[in-house]
Amino acid sequence: MLEKMNDFFNKRVDGYEEHQLNVIDGAQEFYPYTAARLPMQENAEVLDLGCGTGLELDFYFKCNPTAKITGIDLAESMLKVLENKFSDKRLTTICGSYFDISLGEECYDAVVSVESLHHFTKEEKTSLYKKVFQALKQGGYLILTDYFAETDEQECFYRQELLRLKSEQGISDDEFYHFDTPLTKTHELQALKEAGFTIVETMAEWGATATIKAIK
Repeated sequence: MLEKMNDFFNKRVDGYEEHQLNVIDGAQEFYPYTAARLPMQENAEVLDLGCGTGLELDFYFKCNPTAKITGIDLAESMLKVLENKFSDKRLTTICGSYFDISLGEECYDAVVSVESLHHFTKEEKTSLYKKVFQALKQGGYLILTDYFAETDEQECFYRQELLRLKSEQGISDDEFYHFDTPLTKTHELQALKEAGFTIVETMAEWGATATIKAIK
């Protein structure tokens, strides 16, 4: 049965970090790699979309303990773990959807998202990336680490499968349900460029997972 996104992650907080680090191919490498791509200047301001319990922040705060982080996540239980882990850091958490919450204008040196955005359509992502673009300072950048569909056919299959399951289960609302529907990397790059980013590059790959940098 499909579960609403916040319910899915709230129920799984206890085993979340172990699962992320030990089940996903390349995770032991891409979390620290992602952290190392974030700004290292003193008092850097970073927005983390879908921050969860902050696995990337485990590594980032070791590199830049003065960073000021704003983390957005749907799961309140995840944010509580994050707040307890980093009670001595400059951390602000917001419980809600990054699609609905205002991200501000020219507020952040960088925005980061790890293994969170593979649930949404290209149109939804383009709209979000426009908000991210506005929220970044001039010269700021997005670091996206996520996994991607290998082909257009695979991307289409995931989306159709979600729609089929929603229909079978009588789900007709527009809320987000937990079901992976990754885009191809090509479509992801297109969404970023359509949102206004002109410099977009793939920095590293681990199987189906890749890190992309998009500069304002």
